[in-house]
Amino acid sequence: QVQVVESGGGLVQAGGSLRLSCAASGSIFSIKAMEWYRQTPGKQRELVATTTNGGSTNYADSVKGRFTISRDNAKNTVYLQMNSLKPEDTAVYYCYVDVYHTNWYREGYWGQGTQVTVSS
Repeated sequence: QVQVVESGGGLVQAGGSLRLSCAASGSIFSIKAMEWYRQTPGKQRELVATTTNGGSTNYADSVKGRFTISRDNAKNTVYLQMNSLKPEDTAVYYCYVDVYHTNWYREGYWGQGTQVTVSS
């Protein structure tokens, strides 16, 4: 089993910054990808940013140039640095971790979510 714990959410004014953290622990052989999603009431969860074990990153168009995803492989931790925040960034942010339990068996895990609220 794997535990995924996010932290770092909160309330910030528009134009401000927040840094989210997500740590995975438990039965982990390796991690293929670590991702951040967000969700607002009544809408589908959307992918915000991805980082793979190869070091590649991808971002949603809405956050490019403002958000940066980074990863500490030694700590099985992923970060999301969010700058120039806008009210439309308000959402619950979820971490998703794609874990190898062995060299062939893979499973995904979600964190519990952390609320980010941006006031105008």
